[in-house]
Amino acid sequence: MAANQGGYITKVPESIAYRMMLAKRLTDIILSTAALIPFSPLLLLVAVAIKLDSPGPIIFKQRRIGLNGEIFEIYKFRTMATGTPDLATDQMLKMPSPVTRVGHILRKSSLDELPQLFNVLMGQMSLVGPRPALYNQTELTDKRSSCGVLRYLPGITGWAQVNGRDELPDDVKVELDKWYCDHWSYWLDWKIIALTVKEVFSRRGNY
Repeated sequence: MAANQGGYITKVPESIAYRMMLAKRLTDIILSTAALIPFSPLLLLVAVAIKLDSPGPIIFKQRRIGLNGEIFEIYKFRTMATGTPDLATDQMLKMPSPVTRVGHILRKSSLDELPQLFNVLMGQMSLVGPRPALYNQTELTDKRSSCGVLRYLPGITGWAQVNGRDELPDDVKVELDKWYCDHWSYWLDWKIIALTVKEVFSRRGNY
């Protein structure tokens, strides 16, 4: 029996699915809060470094595709010069790099992603799920919609991120996202979190 709770579809009895979804949401809240408290001094240091490095806001807000195709604003530390157009990573690689000096460090270490923990606390994202597409990536969004991926909360990290990240073409990312959605379990999320830590330290596939 399929159950739909909080945007997640699982082929398990409804009572079990509800408990699994509740556990996922509680884990999101607990881990996000637990990370933000000790990281507060680091967040402040990063904010100061960004402000001293280049003109512009500290936090970069960008419209992304969320649950059921709804638009939301994702938060990141700004790593690029103000005025940089909203383009996917593969398109950005075709133009002169707009990444700031501090931005290079933040992107390599993935520290620019930390403000997304606030998106998680607000229920717009999960720690683990398909990465949210840009609002203007209509072709990618259509592919995800047809595969049922948009029925799931987007995540800070996901199955595609631990299997290639920016190296992957969109079609492969969609297939990996679909696999995650079809095989989701609470314990799969923990596996992806562990693999994400490994990927961050290896810096593989991060452009």
